[in-house]
Amino acid sequence: MPEFYNPNSETLKHGQKLPHWQQGEVIQFVTFRLADSMPKAKLNLWKEELTAWQQHHPKPWSPEIEREYHQRFTWKLEHWLDEGHGSCRLKETATRQILEQTLMHDHGTKTNHLAWIIMPNHVHLLFTPLAALDKLMQSWKGVSARRIGAGSIWQKNYRDTLIRDRSHFANAVRYIRRNPAKLPAETFTLWQSDRAQAIP
Repeated sequence: MPEFYNPNSETLKHGQKLPHWQQGEVIQFVTFRLADSMPKAKLNLWKEELTAWQQHHPKPWSPEIEREYHQRFTWKLEHWLDEGHGSCRLKETATRQILEQTLMHDHGTKTNHLAWIIMPNHVHLLFTPLAALDKLMQSWKGVSARRIGAGSIWQKNYRDTLIRDRSHFANAVRYIRRNPAKLPAETFTLWQSDRAQAIP
């Protein structure tokens, strides 16, 4: 099975407002976050700008359009997440361990994890899906929330990107690795496969 996105191959889509894409076992980079991790006023403005932009830039995107999307929207969200808004309950070791166990329970069966980072208020995952992406996300968020026992802690949606090539894969690994650069070691958990660790 191909591991990188092919714009000429069939792609499954689900979700309406922000469709999620899956192409077989092509590697995915996914971000999901705690429900209270984003300032509401900023997020509403971001959504309005994104909706207007998407009307003029329907998928599939060229590499140039995708770069523009990330520059205008992805990195803005990432900056806000890294500011550490909300309860940041994932900075607690016991809470992170519950999520770690939930993610790794499916490793080798429903997914092959390549690298992930649990930050105080969000999570980045790089993995090969061996099951439907929406079902994986529903399971990971639902099981971890029940085990943490603090109600509906996760934002309903998530952001996903199909990995295009080896260079894109390497950049995703480096991004995950560098994400907690300014955080104390006890407030995050980084996991990398042998393949990810081989990326300089």
